[in-house]
Amino acid sequence: MSIADLATKAGINRNTLNALELGKHGVSTGAYVTVLWALGLDKTLDAVAHPDADTHGKTLEASRRPVRVRKAQKPKNEYDF
Repeated sequence: MSIADLATKAGINRNTLNALELGKHGVSTGAYVTVLWALGLDKTLDAVAHPDADTHGKTLEASRRPVRVRKAQKPKNEYDF
């Protein structure tokens, strides 16, 4: 498939496709998704941002959990008067 055909099928400009290939900033996520769709690779996006596969995100979330401030109380003796 030529660059012109791929750009036409994805509905984007050839310059946008070139910028996408070069990894330039400013290319929208939608352009990436439509190019993946045009190439038949859109099913590869199923695992993107999947919460069970995001080990880094889970680690960050665990590090941001509040720390317990109050010390645990000793259990009261039920036979204490």
